[in-house]
Amino acid sequence: MTAPAPSAPSVWHSAGHPGRYRARVLAARERLAAEHADLRGTQQRVLADLLDFNAGTEFGRRHGFGRIRTVDEFRRAVPVQDYAAHAPLIERTAAGERNLLSADAPEVYFTSSGSTGTHKKVPVTRRFMSTTFMPFYFAAWAPLTEHFPELLERPDAVLNLKHDPVSAPPTTADGRPHVGASQVDFGARFGEPLSAEPGTGAPWATLPVPTEPGDHLERMYLRLRLAVQSDVRCLIGINPAMIAAVPHQLNLWWPRIVKEVRDGTLGGLPHGAPDPGRAAELERLAEYFGTVRPAHVWPRIRALFCWTTGVASLYLPALREEFGVNVTALPAPVAASEGPVGVALDRHASAGSLVASASVYEFVPAEEDLVPDSATLLPHELEAGQDYHVVFSHVGGLYRYAVGDVVRVVDHTSGVPRVEYAGRGGRSDAAGERLRDAQVVRALRAALDSGGLALRNAACRVEPNADGTSHYVFALAPLTAWTEDETGRCALALDRSLAVESDGYARARAAGRLGAPTVCLLDGEAFARDWHETVGTGIRPTQVKDRLFRQDDTLWRRLTGTPGS
Repeated sequence: MTAPAPSAPSVWHSAGHPGRYRARVLAARERLAAEHADLRGTQQRVLADLLDFNAGTEFGRRHGFGRIRTVDEFRRAVPVQDYAAHAPLIERTAAGERNLLSADAPEVYFTSSGSTGTHKKVPVTRRFMSTTFMPFYFAAWAPLTEHFPELLERPDAVLNLKHDPVSAPPTTADGRPHVGASQVDFGARFGEPLSAEPGTGAPWATLPVPTEPGDHLERMYLRLRLAVQSDVRCLIGINPAMIAAVPHQLNLWWPRIVKEVRDGTLGGLPHGAPDPGRAAELERLAEYFGTVRPAHVWPRIRALFCWTTGVASLYLPALREEFGVNVTALPAPVAASEGPVGVALDRHASAGSLVASASVYEFVPAEEDLVPDSATLLPHELEAGQDYHVVFSHVGGLYRYAVGDVVRVVDHTSGVPRVEYAGRGGRSDAAGERLRDAQVVRALRAALDSGGLALRNAACRVEPNADGTSHYVFALAPLTAWTEDETGRCALALDRSLAVESDGYARARAAGRLGAPTVCLLDGEAFARDWHETVGTGIRPTQVKDRLFRQDDTLWRRLTGTPGS
């Protein structure tokens, strides 16, 4: 059993804080926007800074940082590399050695599940935070605070689902915390008192009752239980799967929530005054509507803040309606634990401008495989409407780092590419089709649109045919019931759209190496139940993300309810 984290007075309760916070995030946005005037010059300054700062490190000496002056020289000296290539020096750093990747010692290690499920250790230094992280981090909140200023007026106006502080974080061998970015107090550790996000001063931000260390579902319940007694105006999830889980959770936990509100308890322990009036109101809502929707519980919700692309782009329009009419979904930054790529400086629905001063950015067309000597493009060479692998280098000690994500260039603003997350960079390739997340998502959208259909979520996998070939099975959870004819037409449209998106898929189908896709319809709550089961195994909710390709037999059977062989 974990005791409640120490509850210090939140900065959100201090006089004048909302105004100071708003000024800080708007100033950060203006700074990033000003850098657009000289994209190439800004990128050259970032390169010169990271080379100079880290020239004396083991990595810098090995690759001749002291002799490098241009990005072409940098590309010749350092290969494109992923986390595995950086891992030996990262592990030595975590064991206590210094001056290996960065001249600055890590203060903390961000954890990330990565594509393999193994926990990375991303070293986070003070220099990285001040140069790369904080400018984009503050700017990311500018559209929310500018257009929805009422969210800053009360600490409990925002339900921040990703905020989950820990009282005793796990540490690496060098004694540094190894936690998610959302679990770090940037004010205490990095001297940034204004860094506390909206919602981190709410009554549920630091839970007042003990919970088991890995019982993330119970902590989510406790926060919802407290939040139903507040006038919530915004939900922050970053990971959209966390926001998508809320309607399911309200219905799943509704009797317990209402009882605890009525009794004045939290997790079975006394907490606050009994509130039979609110309990009765909540009961009437459920009885009248026959279900519980976030819009019923919090009728004045204005905004959601999360990733809006990838698989989420397929279900977000319907999900947004669960929270109310005209609710705005603002896009969270295009970023990974290892560093930022793009941040929305306005209310664009999906894309953000490249954070020019954060890293040296390079890109590889998504159709190409990433290899150490991949030819790369610089930001000013990118074309709108194209997908690219992301490679970045920053002062925190990651060099020509292939983060594993693909972005799509939506357009250019002031000469700077504006990008949206398109999916992971890996492929599904059973018969030469070489399908990427982004291609399948676009094909799904086209197939749904062709029939006027909508869904709650989707996944797919390759299954064998009796003749030795393979085919794709799509598990789809429709928003409303589909007829048999609609399902058949969707499968046909999906087959056509996949051929349009991928020449490899078209060739594999034409050659008979790949059969026609089939559709397996699931009930509307299937993906929410599956998400809950995954979180129930002890994985932090922020790391349980939508996964399109699901080849694991056991997990596929759990999602679809199909029996094993």
